[in-house]
Parts: sequence; structure tokens; C-alpha cells
Amino acid sequence: QVQLVESGGGLVQAGGSLRLSCAASGLTFPNYAMGWFRQAPGMEREFVAAVHRNSGWTYYADSVKGRFTIFRDNAKNTVYLQMNNLKPEDTAVYYCAAGSTSTTARSYAYWGQGTQVTVSS
Repeated sequence: QVQLVESGGGLVQAGGSLRLSCAASGLTFPNYAMGWFRQAPGMEREFVAAVHRNSGWTYYADSVKGRFTIFRDNAKNTVYLQMNNLKPEDTAVYYCAAGSTSTTARSYAYWGQGTQVTVSS
């Protein structure tokens, strides 16, 4: 049974930082690209960042480029999202996903339950 478990969310002031983690089990982690998506209330789920299986390729949404960094540790079956200079518009539930290298949600077969990130102004 595949499980993706996110952690690290919380409440932070604008300009602050958070690091999200996503621990994977039940799958051969190095074989999967990993992505982070987010969904704000009343909004559709949107792509945030993705990393290829061997970390050789990363991609970011324009809204987070230069502020967020995605990286993975295949030895720990974990993917991270380092978020710096957070803005109120970053407030959302953040989901990690495992699948094919892509910026679209339908390319990811497995999803975590999400972790809430709230940025106060």
C-alpha cells in the first residue's frame, strides 16, 4: 500500500520560512518523479514544483520561482519543499504526489493527505 505523508506545515508570518517533508512508503521511491501541489479555498489545485527521479531536473511555478526549492533524498524516501519569503497568497493545503515527471496533476498516481500552510500578513 502506497503512502505519502506530508509534514511541516503551520502558521508563519509573511517573509518567514517553512520546510515541508513528504515521506513515501510502499513504492520504489527512486523510480518516481515527485511533485508538490497546493489548493487554496475555493480554488483549483495548482502545480508548485516537481523533481525528476534522479534530481537532475526540477521545475517551478512562476509564482514560487526563486523562493521555493524542491529536493529529494532517495536514501530516505523523502521529498522536501523549502519555502522562503512566504507571502499570504501562499496560504493553501500543500500536497505531495508521486508519478511521472510533469507539471500536471493527472500525471501523478499517488497523493498525500495534505498539510496546511497559513501565511499571515
